[in-house]
Amino acid sequence: MMESRIRRLATTLMDATTDKDPLVQEQIYNALCYLGESEPEEILHSCDEYLRQHDKLAYPHRVIILKAMETVVKNNIASLDKSTAKVVIFLASNEMTKSKEVIRDWQQAASSVLVAVGQRFINKVMEEVLTKFQPGILPHYFIVQTFANLSVSNVFGMVPFLNSILGTMLPMLGMAKQDHMKSVFCYALQHFSESIQEYLANLDKAPDPTVRKDTFSNEIFSAYEVLFNSWLQHREAKLRLAVVEAMGPMSYLMPSEKLEEQLPKLIPGILALYKKHAEAFYISKSLCQILEASVNIGSRSLDVQLDALLGTLHPQICAPADPFVPLTVKNHTEVLRCFTVLACSFPDRVLAFLLPKLESSNERTRVGTLLIMRQIINSAPSQMEIKKPFILSSMKLPLQDSNDKVKRAVVQVISAMAHHGYLEQPGGEAMMEYLVRQCALPSEAQPKKQPLDADDLTSDSVQSISVNTLFLLSTTVDRMNNVLWPYLLEFVTPIQFTNALTPLCKSLMYLAMKKQEEGENASLIRYDLNGNLPSPYALTTRLLVVSSQPYAGDCRGAAALRLLNVLQYSVHPALEQLWSKRVPSLVEHIEENTEKCLCQKEWEEKLLLFLQETLAAVSDNTWICHFVTEMCRQLNCYNGFPLEKNFLYKCIGMTLGACVSKDLVQKQLQELLETARYHEEAEREGLASCFGICAINHLEETLAKLEDFVRSDVFKKSVGLFSIFKDRSDNEVEKIKSTLILCYGFVAVHAPKELVLSRIEADILKNIFQYFNTKDLTLKLCLIRSICMISQAIYNGGKCGDFVFSRKAELVAQMVEFIKAEPLDAMRTPVRQRAMVTCTYLVSVLEPHLSDPDRTELIDTCLASVLALPPDPGQERDGIGSDALHKEILYGDTLSALKDLLKSLLQRNLTPHGLQDMFAHLGPWIKSNKEQERQRAVEISAALLDFYLGKLNVSTVIPFYNLGVLIALFSPRCSDSLASVRQHAVDCVYCLLYIQLCYEGFARDHTDEMVEGLKALKKGLEEPDFTVLFHTCHNIAMVVGKRVPPDQLMSLLLAMFEGLADPDKNCSRAATVMINSLLKERGSVLQEKVPDIMSIIHSKLQEVDEEHIRKAAQQTVYILASQHKSVVVSSLLGSALPFDSHTCAMWRSLAAEPTLTSQILEQLLEKVNRDVPYKESKCFLLGSGSERIATPLPLAATCALYEIMSAPESGAAVLGLYAPLFVTLLLRVSCTVGVQLPKSLQSRERRSSSLSPAPRSLHPCSCAVETLKVMLARGGSEAVTKAVGSAGGWDLMASPERHHDGIAVLAGAMARHAGPRLPLIVKNLVPTLSSVFDSQRITTTAFFAELLNSNVVNDLMLLETVMDNMTGRQKDPCLLVRMLALRGLGNISSGSPEKVRKHGAKLLASMVNGMDDKDDPHNLVALEAMSSLSKLLDHLEERDIQSMLLHIAIRIRPFFDSEQPDLRQSSIVLFGNLTKFSEDDCEAFFEQILNGLVTLLLHLQDPKPEVVKACKFALRMCGPNMGCEGLCDMFLNHLREDRSLHYGEFMNNVCKHLMQSYPEMLNRLILTNLFYFKSNWVDIRAAAPMFIGFLVLHVDEDHCQQVDLDQLISALNLLLKDPVPAVRMKVAETLGRLVRIL
Repeated sequence: MMESRIRRLATTLMDATTDKDPLVQEQIYNALCYLGESEPEEILHSCDEYLRQHDKLAYPHRVIILKAMETVVKNNIASLDKSTAKVVIFLASNEMTKSKEVIRDWQQAASSVLVAVGQRFINKVMEEVLTKFQPGILPHYFIVQTFANLSVSNVFGMVPFLNSILGTMLPMLGMAKQDHMKSVFCYALQHFSESIQEYLANLDKAPDPTVRKDTFSNEIFSAYEVLFNSWLQHREAKLRLAVVEAMGPMSYLMPSEKLEEQLPKLIPGILALYKKHAEAFYISKSLCQILEASVNIGSRSLDVQLDALLGTLHPQICAPADPFVPLTVKNHTEVLRCFTVLACSFPDRVLAFLLPKLESSNERTRVGTLLIMRQIINSAPSQMEIKKPFILSSMKLPLQDSNDKVKRAVVQVISAMAHHGYLEQPGGEAMMEYLVRQCALPSEAQPKKQPLDADDLTSDSVQSISVNTLFLLSTTVDRMNNVLWPYLLEFVTPIQFTNALTPLCKSLMYLAMKKQEEGENASLIRYDLNGNLPSPYALTTRLLVVSSQPYAGDCRGAAALRLLNVLQYSVHPALEQLWSKRVPSLVEHIEENTEKCLCQKEWEEKLLLFLQETLAAVSDNTWICHFVTEMCRQLNCYNGFPLEKNFLYKCIGMTLGACVSKDLVQKQLQELLETARYHEEAEREGLASCFGICAINHLEETLAKLEDFVRSDVFKKSVGLFSIFKDRSDNEVEKIKSTLILCYGFVAVHAPKELVLSRIEADILKNIFQYFNTKDLTLKLCLIRSICMISQAIYNGGKCGDFVFSRKAELVAQMVEFIKAEPLDAMRTPVRQRAMVTCTYLVSVLEPHLSDPDRTELIDTCLASVLALPPDPGQERDGIGSDALHKEILYGDTLSALKDLLKSLLQRNLTPHGLQDMFAHLGPWIKSNKEQERQRAVEISAALLDFYLGKLNVSTVIPFYNLGVLIALFSPRCSDSLASVRQHAVDCVYCLLYIQLCYEGFARDHTDEMVEGLKALKKGLEEPDFTVLFHTCHNIAMVVGKRVPPDQLMSLLLAMFEGLADPDKNCSRAATVMINSLLKERGSVLQEKVPDIMSIIHSKLQEVDEEHIRKAAQQTVYILASQHKSVVVSSLLGSALPFDSHTCAMWRSLAAEPTLTSQILEQLLEKVNRDVPYKESKCFLLGSGSERIATPLPLAATCALYEIMSAPESGAAVLGLYAPLFVTLLLRVSCTVGVQLPKSLQSRERRSSSLSPAPRSLHPCSCAVETLKVMLARGGSEAVTKAVGSAGGWDLMASPERHHDGIAVLAGAMARHAGPRLPLIVKNLVPTLSSVFDSQRITTTAFFAELLNSNVVNDLMLLETVMDNMTGRQKDPCLLVRMLALRGLGNISSGSPEKVRKHGAKLLASMVNGMDDKDDPHNLVALEAMSSLSKLLDHLEERDIQSMLLHIAIRIRPFFDSEQPDLRQSSIVLFGNLTKFSEDDCEAFFEQILNGLVTLLLHLQDPKPEVVKACKFALRMCGPNMGCEGLCDMFLNHLREDRSLHYGEFMNNVCKHLMQSYPEMLNRLILTNLFYFKSNWVDIRAAAPMFIGFLVLHVDEDHCQQVDLDQLISALNLLLKDPVPAVRMKVAETLGRLVRIL
């Protein structure tokens, strides 16, 4: 019986192999394997029987069964019965050979079965297969392949058969006519040979240790003859490759003499194949095996073949390997192995062949040859030992190769040579120089994209591999230490190796430290043994100069300084202590900064200080003279490196300064002047710096040398002292003049002040003045800069003496001329800025004063030169390029220079008159109609006034007579169209008022609160909001009015009135602030009829939309309303809807005073409530009912309420009328949902929205919602508005379908944030529960229902009232009201849980009635009743529930599988909650749990996440009632809400516990699952068979009988035809598991 069922299961699965889905096929295969694990013999027999009976079954389906058989055999080979093995062998043999044609998948699967059985039953397999391997008859393809695979999988079992197999096979080789048969014979011979080799290599473990190579030699040779002489010549490429693959392993087994005899034919034969096959790996692999076999027997034939071998193999390496084609890389490896074999045997001839190839014109040939060289240097070291000089000399040509690929290969060869001692030979140094040259290749900032030819490497990769190689040789190859040290020092100073400095320094430092460890500190550099090494002066100069650009060349600064530190003793013994301390701190400074944040000037100063300290520490004039001479010698090396050269000039200046020999100083200065490249700016700057630094200690010599230079014939182009210049052009002469002038400037600024002041006019200025008449920009800038430095020197030195600068006015006039010459349309050069900085220093020098005309000329020229420029580049950044950025920086520097100049002029006359004079120049610019001119002028004014206030020191009280005029100049600017002008204008007023306080006698540090208040007002001026601007202006006016002295008030007002004509409209409006203040003090304006006035105000507002007019009009409306409120309200309500902006402004003006506002609000509420909210209008369109049209008066009154309450001042009035306003507007919202505007208003609203930016929407419901929102905000309930808004409540309220949800959101927010307001609101709302309008009853019920969700109703003693009203709504004709009433009663559980017990019976009755509601077609009321009951259960008395428990459980059970997800969710959650009350009626309720268990477990796969969550909850609740601790723990641990569930694993464990605790339930659980085989949900349909599978997996044998297996298998069989593959997969899996209960 059991057997028949296993067979039935297996048959069912095998029938299903026809399934087209590959995943289902995979599962069927797995299921068969599972059955096989349990009953291997039975399943193997079933498969055998099935395949024999279904002879016509297509081969793809047979393959699945055969693969399952293979797996079962493999996994159970040890326990397999011999008789079963024979059955399997016979079947597989037949399947394999049934078709004479080769059907690869099918026959391969059968062959694999035989190989699997052959692991243990090799004799049985061979017995069967040999019957189909008869002498003289060509065997089936897969018979031969099976032999081959068996020989690999079972070497020891198979080799004893090979002799006889080979004996039978050899005659067959001649019979094989088809290519595939020949290929399989080759495949077999290859694997036989490999197996024999493995057998012979492991004879100690072999069953027959007497087996020898010669046992097979003759047969292998016979086979070889066929393969080589016949098949290798075949035109089919695949066959030739199969032959070649076989011949490699066969060559090891051939008789030695035969192999020797065949080599002259064999090797050429193999080599010839390279031409026929693009893919050469198999040929190379086989050739390598043949060569190894030949060498093993000591062949003499190889000698003859060598040239052919080398000639053929060499091109294989020369063809680049593609890393994306693995076989090409493997081929390279095999060919290189061939070269290793040949080089070990024939070193001379291999080298004689290779080395000439290095001279080839073909790049690939050269690269390939170098690769081979590297291979044989590494793999044949002993044979190459005596060839080292020969190999080294042959590398001369590759070292000159410019090809990047060759270079890379050369570097790799050098690396190999270094490891094997080549570089210690003569000629090794050339190799090292080559490597350093590659390190010095320019490194590209962005590496090129790798080209398609992977072998085409960029020079960057050559450089990087060279750097890595150099470092590795220095640090890891000990034998290289003496080769590299100190030889590498020779590469430090030559400029061509600059790019290699970083790796050189790192390597040298490492090598030097190794030498120091060996105790060679003192004699680190042996100059006596190394004549070519750079001197200590050269090394120090070079390393110091390159450190000036520390981040260039891969951070060479740190590397250079570290090397310098290591060489300290070799440079000079006296430096040890200083450098050990200073160098690490310099390196640390580099490492703490980055290229972007390092201050270059500060860094250079640190290095120059380090140099100065070094020179002081050495204190040896001879050493210093050598040092400075070397520095000068190196100057020309840096011609392409301007920054480094500039720094070297500074170093020369510093070193010359330390030099005692005056003659040497003069000689070197002379040489510098003769050799400088004057056309380069950095060079001019460097030379001037050098002269300046040198002048610190050698002023006389420096000035003398410059005097010689001036007097020479340099500029006349005739022969003289500086005859070197005679061939220079005019342009170059100008550059020489520029340098001379710059030198004088640097000398003046650096030289000791006590010495230089006396020389300025006599020696320095005398020589500069003759060059002022120039148009050359460079010369002009140098003149300005030099004069500036001279002025600076006088300014700094003049403090300590009475220096009179007689030529001051002359120089100022010259600067003014330079500034005037600059174009006003743009700022292209720094001439203005530098000239102004120079003038600042000049006017700062005390004597003599500038005359008034000169002063006026200077100020006006400078102001016009800067203020009249077009807008600065910072404001119009169209291009963010370096050019735009440069212009922006230049503009900022120029403006700063102008401010500094004007401050220094004002400093000379710190009086009201001086201030007036300065603003006489600035006034026109401040009032300019060009924004940029005003902005710059006011910014400068603010800086000047701040400076004036800071410097002011009043000794006697004097009148600040021009305060009013100045304040009038600036205060209108506080509302300028430019924010920056507004800000600076406030600063100006602030400073002026404090200056006035100082003149009144107050102390400088006195703080005035009112004036300080101006600072706080600046924040309001940032944004151009007119309201804020004019409010701020009003406050400024208040402060000014109170602080300006009475005698100046009139002048202030007169000047203010003039401000009304200001070209900037904002400034003219600011003047009206004063007028507004006066208007407030005037009497009543009610002289005409109010409606007429109102009409006139409205029309005026339409004509002139000016802010001050609108303010005045609003004030008027307020005054009228305070006397005639009813008329004003009626008049305004009569305005056309929608209200325009002017009408809205007039409404808002009525909010100014709380008492008046309250009276107006009451009038408007009365108008909202008096009329009906809408009228029904019949629609005459076909199929339409009636539509609701809003009535106009309540609509207008609602809009008016919005406008008044939107004004912040209305807050107090709204608070006083909070409840009536809230209830009226809530019900207004309720009655306007879905209500339309009258047709006339619809067209008007469309018109107004197209003409102007639309006011608020006039739609009745939106209008009511917005008004309610503003009422809440103004009534102090902003939190309510925000909470409702963030929850989307306002949108919900306006939606006819979700209106009640919106009301619930509002009620919740009111309960949280406005509790004290609720008693009055509830009182006003209760009567509306009996309203004739359904909408009002729905709104009120929804509001009350949500209130019950909060404890606030209990706290406010409202619970009973609201609850009774909800209970009373249960018979309401409106279904939604009934549903909301139940929701409200359920909410008591969360709002006032402690009151649930008291009203338990009443609440429970309501819920049960709700579940039984007859007029509930979509179960909405039942759904609400279930949800609410779930919430109430925790708080009800048990006795109240006990009586209803089973009734409720049975009533809700059908909902578990409802199509509506919310019904499924609510019923399942309620079921979970009911379990808490099952203790007294445990057995009956346990029955209900068992009824629902399968459903709950399957619905864990429900498509809706909320249903899954409900099932998790219900199962966690059911767990403790199931009497199984393991199951309970599982539900609690795995079904947590926050935890994802691995369903399959979980169900496996659940079924395990179920079958341990309730094995008798097996049949019931299976039958319930069968019901879900027809479920509409795919995941549940798939889960049901899986559930059954796991139950079966874990049930004991004793309980298997209760299952109706036939019914179950039939149902599964049916489900196996399900359209969804995932379902079929689970069915197949379960079918496999049924073996457990058979």
